[in-house]
Amino acid sequence: MTILFGYILLQFLWWEFLLVKQNGLIIDEKQKLTELASANETQLKIDIAALHQRKKMQTVMIVSEGTVFLLLLLFGIYKIKQAQDKETVLNNQQKNFFLSITHELKTPIAATKLQLQTLQKQKLDPDTQQELIGNALLENERLNVLIDNVLFTSRLDAGEYKFKKEKHNLGELTEATMSRYYKREIATGQVKLNVEPGIYAVVDTDSFPSVITNLVDNAIKYSPGKKEIVVALTLNSGKAVLSVSDSGCGIANADKEKIFSKFYRAGNEETRSSKGTGLGLYIVNYIVKNHNGKISVKDNLPAGSIFEIRLHVA
Repeated sequence: MTILFGYILLQFLWWEFLLVKQNGLIIDEKQKLTELASANETQLKIDIAALHQRKKMQTVMIVSEGTVFLLLLLFGIYKIKQAQDKETVLNNQQKNFFLSITHELKTPIAATKLQLQTLQKQKLDPDTQQELIGNALLENERLNVLIDNVLFTSRLDAGEYKFKKEKHNLGELTEATMSRYYKREIATGQVKLNVEPGIYAVVDTDSFPSVITNLVDNAIKYSPGKKEIVVALTLNSGKAVLSVSDSGCGIANADKEKIFSKFYRAGNEETRSSKGTGLGLYIVNYIVKNHNGKISVKDNLPAGSIFEIRLHVA
């Protein structure tokens, strides 16, 4: 693309130079003919001055029209390059998505299959059986959440999902969501809740829990080792503030504005150790915007990230 652009630019400038030169030669020949045909010296000077003026005007016209054409050509090349870059990014995102979704689907299926095969082939005590069944159910729930995210994203993009918002106790919704999906993490102290009572907001109770689960899933995923995750709901300056903070690996400044894009994940899918599809934060951002809210991310000192959502209270 760069070589082609350089070639076109040089050819265009060369053609413009030739046109200006040819125009000058034509005017010069007309001047010679005028000098031979005219016997009146005064008229000759007037005619020569007119020819020089015409030469100047035609040169300006050629250069001006050429410059406009060149600018239009450059703009067209820029738009083509922009579209090409966008297509390349999209292809890379789709490639990464298919790589990650394949891994995400295979992992819970393989884990569930292994646990069920163990139950089928071995005689185990009731406690071990219950543990394996519980693990299989957790893997099944994980698979269900993944499929829900993919289907939900498809419905959002197609404009098929209709938000049914109503006044609701945001504290109760947050606690119910956390109790349903993260009972084990709360019991072990990996996740802590700090919810102020009596905070109401107009929300869609079908979609808003996805905001909480996606943020908490990310916090767990990107917090290697000991996890210190805090889910808080507070009232600040007349706004309901829902925050999820962790002490994990954090987010680079260059990625903070990109992480809410569909399929975007920092790094390369083939070398990235953490799991995910790049849909979670896209869904969170979409839902928050449709609730007239704002989401932001900032560093959590000394390590980790804080995702903060601000909503109007009802």
